[in-house]
Amino acid sequence: MTPTKPPCVAKSIFGYSGYLLAGVYFGFVLMRAEVISWYRIQEMFRFQSFHMYGVIGTAVLVGLISIWLIRRYRVKALSGEAITFTPKAPTIIRYLAGGSIFGLGWAMTGACPGPILALIGSGLSVFVVVLLAALAGTWTYSVLRPKLPH
Repeated sequence: MTPTKPPCVAKSIFGYSGYLLAGVYFGFVLMRAEVISWYRIQEMFRFQSFHMYGVIGTAVLVGLISIWLIRRYRVKALSGEAITFTPKAPTIIRYLAGGSIFGLGWAMTGACPGPILALIGSGLSVFVVVLLAALAGTWTYSVLRPKLPH
């Protein structure tokens, strides 16, 4: 296989501008829906409000419908290759461990990974620490991944 020439930096920046705009819009929607509100998140963990459960349930429903549509119409990625879903053997340990780590981080920081940049962009600079911790956790997973059961 011959190595491919890296794309021009200017071309790649402009090629990704749609993704940047979509991310900015996503951050705006998160802010307006109060999904990144620490108070809303605490209400959820204390079972005092349905707001966040409704948002999460809607996201799960949209994800299910999206996967069904991708499979039904054999949607391809922007690169042209087929999108495939590889089934994984369900193991309760995987879900308990992953969900516990994710939930603990969410409860401690008041932020799931999605809105971290929106929180920083809204002026809450303390979330730079959360972003750095999320990046450190991602790096740690990449180092440990070969040793973990998948």
